[in-house]
Formats: sequence, structure tokens, C-alpha cells
Amino acid sequence: MISIRQSLYAGLLALSSLNVAPVLASAQESHGAFTLPHDVRWQNMTVPAGDYRFSFESDGSTGLLTLSKMSGARTGFVMLVTDTDVTRPTDLNQLIVERTSEVSYVSAMMLPEYGVTLHFAPPKATGKQLATGVTAPLAPGQ
Repeated sequence: MISIRQSLYAGLLALSSLNVAPVLASAQESHGAFTLPHDVRWQNMTVPAGDYRFSFESDGSTGLLTLSKMSGARTGFVMLVTDTDVTRPTDLNQLIVERTSEVSYVSAMMLPEYGVTLHFAPPKATGKQLATGVTAPLAPGQ
């Protein structure tokens, strides 16, 4: 009787591990930290200056970027990411911030440690672009 139970438990364990393994293999998660020296537009949101932790989970075609503010008043942001590129491992982690005459906005987040660059749409504005710059180096794995 005991050997039948053990066999049944072993079978259930093997079956459940087969169901969980594809889910774990299909999702990739990236995480790190960065500092914004000033408020920026990020997709359709205004993200205030401060220290942030981020995580990015991707299932291949789309991903979910989560920002958690670690300094000052705690707040969080969640963004759907549909535009990504493969990044060379030799590139540096970077948060690309561009400026128009009206606003600073995040146009890309380069995460070569995880092999991906996330692209974000610029805010709709009538002004012309004044300058392009790179700011807020990212700390991997924080």
C-alpha cells in the first residue's frame, strides 16, 4: 500500500513539474536600478525625479516594465512594452532621455546584460527637438 502511494506521489510530482517548466522557460525577467535627476515623460506618464528599481518581464513579443520609486514618496508605474530590439552584450546599460522644447522623455532603455533594448514612443508635442542626450546609468542586478 505504501509503495502505491509513493508511486502515485512521484507521478503527480513529475506531472506537475512538466506543467510548470514551460512557463518558467518562456518568461525572462530583467531587473536593476537607476536615478532620474529630473521629472521625465515616460510613455503617457510623468515619472518624478528619484531613485528607482525596475523589473522587465517578457514573453517574447511583449513585455511588462515595472518601476518602483525607492526615494521620497513611494510610488510605482507599470508599462506595456511592445517595441524591443536585441542588444549586443558589449553595449552599456543606459536610459536614453531626449529633450524637446516642451519636455524631457525616455525614448529607450538599453539592457545588454539581458540582450534587449526597450523602445518608448515620444510624447505628442508640437515643439521641435532641441537636443538628444544619455543620462542615468543603470546598475545591473539591484
